[in-house]
Amino acid sequence: MTTRTYKLTDSQIQQFNRDGYVIVRGLFAGEYVEQLGRIARADREMDAAPGRKDAQGGVSRLRLRNELPHDIYSAFVRSQSIVGNVETLLGGEVYHFHHKMMLKEPRVGGAWEWHQDYGYWYKFNYCLWPDLASVMIAVDRANKDNGCLQVLAGSHHCGRIEHGETGEQTGANLERVEALKQRLPLVHVELEPGDTLFFHSNLLHSSAQNRSDNPRWTLICCYNTVRNNPYKPGYHPDSSYLERWPDEKILEVGAEQWKQMQEQLAPATA
Repeated sequence: MTTRTYKLTDSQIQQFNRDGYVIVRGLFAGEYVEQLGRIARADREMDAAPGRKDAQGGVSRLRLRNELPHDIYSAFVRSQSIVGNVETLLGGEVYHFHHKMMLKEPRVGGAWEWHQDYGYWYKFNYCLWPDLASVMIAVDRANKDNGCLQVLAGSHHCGRIEHGETGEQTGANLERVEALKQRLPLVHVELEPGDTLFFHSNLLHSSAQNRSDNPRWTLICCYNTVRNNPYKPGYHPDSSYLERWPDEKILEVGAEQWKQMQEQLAPATA
């Protein structure tokens, strides 16, 4: 059977190195993202996803997992089209650091303050180098109206910026962020469902509140290089072998999970 695997082009790799991010349009469009969205919105665990307040009191919710159970979210994490490209971009073997569903609801979804992911992972997870990356798959259309991601292109080259508490979040030093805004392009990362963003752990990014009538849900898969294993235990796991699956496994696992969910919801028979 022919397997479906996407490999970044040389120009896409160059863009990542230059700008700190690259978008692959339609990587998981169609059945892949439709199945992900259907399962996520029927997943009762999302109802208990904790919220984080921004500086203005708006709330965004997220469901974070350090483990890889047999479900569609984990199947995306293991996808060869993601893992193989992350290893190319970071120059070495990677492992699953964690993954999360980000839930920015209509009219109430809060902002995420300007930050670098490494600002968190350096402070709370004891990674000595910023040799980490994240991959964001858009479940819903993301645009300026519903608070899409904003990035400062090339900001990963400035190194780690000091972070402090902002609302219930950890944000980058705003004086430095403002200085970088004067020097670097600010890009609104507008995505269609299934579009996929690869971005460096030192890339400065934020998102505005969702004041639209449309949700903005995303799945974010985060990876650390094996060579960058934390020097002491933190909130996220230490290095372990990451089994890679062909992309088609996402559909297979998703179909199994959806069937199980339907069976659990079916009324009991006498």
